[in-house]
Amino acid sequence: MVKKLGVLAIIPARGGSKGIPRKNIQPFSGFPLIAWSIAAALQAETVTRTIVSTDDEEIASVAREWGAETPFLRPAEFAQDQTTDLPVFEHALTWLADNENYHPEVVVQLRPTSPIRPRDCVDAAVRTLLAHPDADSVRGVVPAGQNPHKMWRLPQGEDGPMKNLLDVPGLDEPYNAPRQILPPVYWQTGHIDAIRTKTILNGSMSGRMVYPLVIDPRFTVDLDTLNDWVKAEWLAAHGGLEYVSPGKPRRPMPDKIELVVLDFDGVLTDNRVWTDQDGRETVAANRSDSLGLGLIRSAGVQIQVISKEVNPVVAARCRKMNVPFLHGIDDKASALKKLLAESKIDPAHAVFVGNDLNDLSCFPIVGWSVAVADAVPEVIRHADFVLTKNGGHGAVRELCDLIIKRNEV
Repeated sequence: MVKKLGVLAIIPARGGSKGIPRKNIQPFSGFPLIAWSIAAALQAETVTRTIVSTDDEEIASVAREWGAETPFLRPAEFAQDQTTDLPVFEHALTWLADNENYHPEVVVQLRPTSPIRPRDCVDAAVRTLLAHPDADSVRGVVPAGQNPHKMWRLPQGEDGPMKNLLDVPGLDEPYNAPRQILPPVYWQTGHIDAIRTKTILNGSMSGRMVYPLVIDPRFTVDLDTLNDWVKAEWLAAHGGLEYVSPGKPRRPMPDKIELVVLDFDGVLTDNRVWTDQDGRETVAANRSDSLGLGLIRSAGVQIQVISKEVNPVVAARCRKMNVPFLHGIDDKASALKKLLAESKIDPAHAVFVGNDLNDLSCFPIVGWSVAVADAVPEVIRHADFVLTKNGGHGAVRELCDLIIKRNEV
């Protein structure tokens, strides 16, 4: 038997985030943010152990739920705003050595703030490190968005001539040169660092010999502000990237869509209901949804509502929109299968849109499952696609516009 190389993934996650409070356990695209980095470690072939280094018991509890170990809580002195990576990793390695006699050969750092990673990211970094005996570490990089050869230093007080930031041997004025003839430069990201343990114990998170793992720049995400968060969730849902996910792989929109099946409450409505003294109920809907459904119907797409709700308001609204409906349906999955069979529609060409737990049974039946933006977390986790609008606030219209654009391609 050949002993497998010890590769330890460490995910640093302190509790005192300032820009986005409790950032590491906030839901990101349906999953706690930290779960994305845990998944990247657990799904990697080369990683043999995954731990989270945190000072926060709640974060530790969430980490354990998603499969990571939390053998210790990080001391407060290593969880301050200005704490660098090195003491955090030195503490983890020292604790594991002293308390478990555990000595990994390689350490992988996975920062939670870069959750969207290529599927081979971790293994590629580890294998690059092992393939080069002279390497102290491997660091993820992307082509830089701005070329530093066209950057300047200003004099103190900004009163005087500027000095270009970088010189290029053999090129007198790099700041005037075409970008194509300048040396290519790269920006380090937070996706991945693979480091020899001895490098860390010798006082460095990188060492002198740092090899690159060049990552597609479309994966670049760094969550410092709420605006970053919104952009990154959009990228996860709409970017067309194949990435490591804590849940099942998300399927792309089918090339051909013949049927769209909708839940009613929370999809065509905002999930609220008004009841008068006589028990009559009213709901709020969005007129743009009705117009969108008319557009895709004109394009040959069939539409159906399947709802658990028994109130006649479902029938009234669907008749108004000229949409076939089934309501008072407890077993939506059976109703959906029967509908597909009777319509002779290939399930791969059908879409189901839901928002709550009783919609989940329909998701695996169709070719594309869709959740509205304010669906319950479990539904968002299982959906192939998450809309940016809430139920009753234009979510259905958003889906219809996507289908129309797909049909135009």
